[in-house]
Amino acid sequence: MLSETFTFTKRQLGWLLVIGGVGVFAVVLGIDMFDVGREGGIGPAQQIALVVSAASTLLGLTLIPLGRMPA
Repeated sequence: MLSETFTFTKRQLGWLLVIGGVGVFAVVLGIDMFDVGREGGIGPAQQIALVVSAASTLLGLTLIPLGRMPA
């Protein structure tokens, strides 16, 4: 990764997007579930974060089958 000729492959970028999207999705839902003192459920900012993380995950899943092509 530290060489000057290194490029991410589409598979690596896909996995990075999947892991990041699932992680953000889990964190947003976890914050909502364990924030006991607050009422109101999932707010607009959380909804946007969930949609963006789900879209990121889906985009990553479409990149994984493309294999070793440079991103």
